[in-house]
Amino acid sequence: MIRRQLGTLALALAFPLAFTAATAHAQTAAYPAAKPIRMIVPFPPGGGTDILARLVAQKLTEANHWTVVPDNRGGAGGTIGIAEAARAAPTGYDIVMGQKDNMVVAPWLYKNLSYNPVKDLTAVAHVAYTPVVIVTQANSKFKSLDDVVKTARAAPDTVTYGSPGNGTTIHLAGEIFNGAAQIKMRHVPYKGSNAAMMDVLAGNVDLMVSSVPSALAQIKAGKLRPLAVTSAKRSTSLPETPTVAELGYKGFDVSTWYGLFVPAKTPKDVIATLNTEVNKLLATPEMKAAIIAQGAEPQAMTPEQFETLLKTDYEKWKGIVQASGATIE
Repeated sequence: MIRRQLGTLALALAFPLAFTAATAHAQTAAYPAAKPIRMIVPFPPGGGTDILARLVAQKLTEANHWTVVPDNRGGAGGTIGIAEAARAAPTGYDIVMGQKDNMVVAPWLYKNLSYNPVKDLTAVAHVAYTPVVIVTQANSKFKSLDDVVKTARAAPDTVTYGSPGNGTTIHLAGEIFNGAAQIKMRHVPYKGSNAAMMDVLAGNVDLMVSSVPSALAQIKAGKLRPLAVTSAKRSTSLPETPTVAELGYKGFDVSTWYGLFVPAKTPKDVIATLNTEVNKLLATPEMKAAIIAQGAEPQAMTPEQFETLLKTDYEKWKGIVQASGATIE
């Protein structure tokens, strides 16, 4: 009798556990049918991150009948949006388009950053990389990078350059160039690329250091003059624009990457689903052409490859930031 009661009790206890596990599996298997996916964009509308994030969100929605909704959370060099993603529930319904700026540079610049990118977030899918371009207004007195250097040497701290914000790779590209050219340009930070773009077009700042996607439309329209790209090789989108290294600064190489991240502890099968679908998109001629048209270079990776890139760059940029002496309170 006692054995029969114990057997019944064991079955009763086992059933809800089995039911719970099966339900959880069904919910995961249904991903992302349950509700819309929020894609946090950690910069305001109009910049390179926003352009690529909206492109990925749109194509994922079209290809899979998912609902992927971009949500701009700009400010503090992209760190506000990344911090929000790090705090989100690890369900796969909150993802973020991060990039080198806020994932591997900002942690060494900001003294009180609320997240650790390698502990609080998990890499999902690399989307693209892009050179950084130094531009000026089409009617500017600066016809070449050499003009900028000569002016800055003759009158230190008078040549101004805008960036999407303190602590971005783009900001530091300008500071690294200051060191390489032994000049002093004055940095003017903005809350995103679009605001900086408006001021360089208006002539309120001399130069802008920008991702290629952010500046490409204005360059093609003839409103901005590209002086140099900061990557090791020329941009596919700007083949006539020389690299900084070609102009005499040997070894100069600064570029940025973009990719999707989720909160740590997000289920591996959710990460695998997202990675598979993003990589399918990146393999299509239409998506490749769309990314290249925005001035970026598409590049697919596995989650493990992207995680390795994140950790490698995280350690690499520690030394770069410390050597620059830049800090943000």
